[in-house]
Formats: sequence, C-alpha cells, structure tokens
Amino acid sequence: MPEVTEPYATGTPCWVDLMAKNQQAALDFYRDLLGWQGKPGPAEFGGYAVCELNGRAVAGIGPAMAPEGQPTPPTVWTTYLATTDAQATQDAIVAAGGTLLAPVMDVGKLGRMLIASDPQGAVFGVWQAVEFAGARVVNEAGAVVWNELHTSDVPAATAFYGEAFGIEIKPMEGAKDYWGLQVGGRDVGGVTRLANDPPGTPAHWLTYFAVDDADSTVDALVKSKGTVLAPAFDMPAGRMAVVADPQGAPFALIKPQPM
Repeated sequence: MPEVTEPYATGTPCWVDLMAKNQQAALDFYRDLLGWQGKPGPAEFGGYAVCELNGRAVAGIGPAMAPEGQPTPPTVWTTYLATTDAQATQDAIVAAGGTLLAPVMDVGKLGRMLIASDPQGAVFGVWQAVEFAGARVVNEAGAVVWNELHTSDVPAATAFYGEAFGIEIKPMEGAKDYWGLQVGGRDVGGVTRLANDPPGTPAHWLTYFAVDDADSTVDALVKSKGTVLAPAFDMPAGRMAVVADPQGAPFALIKPQPM
C-alpha cells in the first residue's frame, strides 16, 4: 500500500536522503524527474529539505557539508533503517563490527539518527522516529520502492545485520544469487553480490525509485544531464535501469511488474 500509516519496524528501510554539493540543482532535478516538491528547510536543520510527493514526505535532500579542511563527501543516496532505540542500535552496530561515521544525535524534536558502515564498508543511516516517522509514501511512481545492499560477503552481512537489527537475510524464492532482507518474515529489501557491479565499486546500498515508464524516464534523465550506468533492461521484478544524477549520485529506476 503506497501510503505509510504505521510505524516502521526495526530494521526496515524507512527513509532515504541525499547530501548534494548543489542542493538547489538537486531539488530541481528530482522535481522534474520524479515530481517531488521541496525547498531548503530551516537553518537550524542545515537547510535540509524534506521533499514531498503529492503532499507526503518521500525523501530528503540536504547540502553536502564537510569539516573545515576535509573534502566534501561523495554525493550518494543513503538508506536509513528504522529503530526504536538509536543508542542501543549504535551499541549493537559497534559490537557487531560496524564503524560509526556520525554517532547518535538528536534532530530537534523530529527524531534521533546516526550514520555507520557495515564491516564490508556499505554506509547506511539509522532513524529513531519521534515526531517524524520517515517516508509517508512508498511503492508508487516517484517514490522509493526497494532498497538493496551490494556486499562482498553475504554470510558476513547476514551476521552483521542480524546482530545489529534482527534482520534476516535469506535466499529469495525464484531468484538466483539474490537474497531478501526480511523483517518479521516479510521482504523489505534485497541483497546482491558486489561482484555483479563494475570492478572497483565499493559495497553500498542502492535506492530504487518506481516510475511509470523506465525508458522514457531514462530519456528525461539524460536530457537533464544525468548518466546511464546500466541501460533499461527487463528482469523478474520489472523493467529497470541504473543511473546517476548530474552530481554523480547513483540510483535505480524501475517500472515494477504488476502485483
């Protein structure tokens, strides 16, 4: 169901965001490509924009920032996993061999968050909702439809995310060399081998956005100076392409198969 009205269970992807070198350019790009509405937010939150799709929160876009003298981090989409206790999850991440990149912090009255990487180097966020629950719309055109971990070691990822979040990683029925991220016995994301990516690609989480037509959306992306990393192709879940926005952030577009 596209509209999310219930709290996200611990371990479920609940939000994605992008820290862009040119925030306004990113806001304009995703407005034109996916139909989002968003503008820079209050200074107290660093200008972070909560973008909406038909009036419902769908994703965040903020300005990329780095400590003085440090290079600006790469422009990427970050997947956030839900928790009911950010501090306890942070402790579990460290105990399981993960690395903290930004320790637990309060985000006003909206919630608490942290950024970490798993033992294979895939970066992710953690979100504890207070007044802001996360994405209010998913699984429809213009919204997130899937989050996928690309890892060099599936057994190690299974152990880490199981210990840190209680996520189970199990072979997905009918799919070869593909695993489901399961929370409460339900697939909430996927896992694939990093070996399927171009050589040199680091472990990462890939965000999939649903579209009504993968080919025409890719055409629009190219006209807006985006890059095609893998042209549109048919696969069991639908027709998809892997692309990057004009600032280099990779993501996937997919026209899902009808359920």
